[in-house]
Amino acid sequence: MNKMELSAQVAAKAGLSKKDGEKVVIALFDTIVETLKKEERVQVVGFGTFETKTRPARKARNPRTGEPIDIAESKAVSFKPGKGLRDALAGEG
Repeated sequence: MNKMELSAQVAAKAGLSKKDGEKVVIALFDTIVETLKKEERVQVVGFGTFETKTRPARKARNPRTGEPIDIAESKAVSFKPGKGLRDALAGEG
């Protein structure tokens, strides 16, 4: 499912126009991104939790040349599904 299909489904379920459904989806994603940029968690009970995690700097090896390289510290987004989502997916079996 892409963003347009998601927007259409949200609009249909909420009784909104497709344009309004798209605005809702964009606002939701923008809000999640802004919150994660502040390194705060986004927790939706029953669905899951988005949070940023810091990967420390480390040494690695270039697989082609075997030379050591430095990999800088980076941030990554993690998602942990909530019980409601896990149960819903397990029920589809």
